[in-house]
Amino acid sequence: MIFEKVYVLDTNILLEDASNIFKISDDNKNLIVLPETVLDEIDTKKSGFDEINFQAREFARILENSEILISEKVGSYKIIRLEVYGTKGAIIDVISKEEYTINIKNVAPNIINDRKILEIASFCDEYYKNSETTFLSLDIMARTRAVSLDIKTDSLIGSNKDEFNYEFIKTIEVAFEDTEFLQDALIKDFDENYSPYNFSYCFKVKSSDQIILAAIKNERIILLNEGEVRDQVITPLNKEQLFFSNAILSHFYNVLIVEAKAGSGKTLLALSGALKLVRQKHYQKIIYIRNSVESLDKGEDVGYLPGLEEKFKIYNHPLMDSLDYIIRSEYKKKRANKKNIENIPELDDQEVNQRVEQMIQNYGIETMWVGEMRGRTLSNSFVIIDEAQNMSNKTMQMVLSRIDSTCKVVVLGSNKQIDNFYVNKHTNSLTTLLKSTKKNSELVNIFAIKLQKVLRGPITEWAEQIFSSKNK
Repeated sequence: MIFEKVYVLDTNILLEDASNIFKISDDNKNLIVLPETVLDEIDTKKSGFDEINFQAREFARILENSEILISEKVGSYKIIRLEVYGTKGAIIDVISKEEYTINIKNVAPNIINDRKILEIASFCDEYYKNSETTFLSLDIMARTRAVSLDIKTDSLIGSNKDEFNYEFIKTIEVAFEDTEFLQDALIKDFDENYSPYNFSYCFKVKSSDQIILAAIKNERIILLNEGEVRDQVITPLNKEQLFFSNAILSHFYNVLIVEAKAGSGKTLLALSGALKLVRQKHYQKIIYIRNSVESLDKGEDVGYLPGLEEKFKIYNHPLMDSLDYIIRSEYKKKRANKKNIENIPELDDQEVNQRVEQMIQNYGIETMWVGEMRGRTLSNSFVIIDEAQNMSNKTMQMVLSRIDSTCKVVVLGSNKQIDNFYVNKHTNSLTTLLKSTKKNSELVNIFAIKLQKVLRGPITEWAEQIFSSKNK
């Protein structure tokens, strides 16, 4: 058989999405090569409840629908050709070697495996001379090593060509006499260059310092009621936070996507808005979902953990820190409104912990780990999905498919804080969701924003400045 291209796959390609094998095969136009080490690594990932474990099992099911076509030896290499049957097909060469040339002394097991895979890739480059051979991996270190061995390499999907910088908040000038006509006007009457991802506007009044904030809903201008937006436990402190809080409290939006710097207040504001909406009986409970990279690596079953169990605290520090801050802030506001505040004591840690526990019970605050979400249905809930930059597209698809129409979803993340080895800033679910805002959706009302201003303190902002790529 003659193939257009030959692709040698690294393990992470299949653990990111087992169906990638069919996308790469392209209806049998391309040959897929799987080094035996890849099969071994996938086999070790089949047990567990995380997304990579599911993908490992899914790939095993794919192989069950295959038939051996050829088995042959080429020197010290053995090649077994498989044909996968079903609605989609693929031709796979599984290649093994009797003895690898790698020196295993003082080398970590994962590096040994990478070098075994690349040894097979080098063989393929010579063996399949009639087709172009490419090594596919999401691991930059493995790709760099491949380049040093003169092996053509690629990352499958995503590159800096895909980068975008959508203008979620747009500033335009308006004449003073036009300001009275802004409310409910068509945005295109004021901005002919309006795009679907221009969710928020700052209307700067000409010859004035006045700025009018507005959201765009169904292409119409809706002015922000700043008094209503600020009326919550955590008060928004800048324009970005006002736009975000307004979208949280608005019943128009049901999916919010937020990329934010560390210390920008994303989790705190999401939780503050959620508490207000639950208090107003718009939702019955708050569900906090976080992709645990720790559990992903270790295959630990964190489980579905309502309440104040130790694991709840360990895997959901951002949530617990926010609840702690909200309790203290609420107490300070009440204390400030009373006379003789010097006679009112500060809250001690024990009292704060008791109030946090009471808040969790009163507002139905629950936490979920993504590995426990299959088969569940979330209803009448305000859902906060944190650390979206560490979720693959498949993981986010699974999480969002658990949420029914009675829920509101806020997705939070930062592409500067990626800890998952199986995704990068081009392939993770946060980027995919942000890119989806380019077009209007007929199914959901989306809002997106980037929170750029750091409010945690000068140390956080200083760290953001000196370690950002622009300053390296």
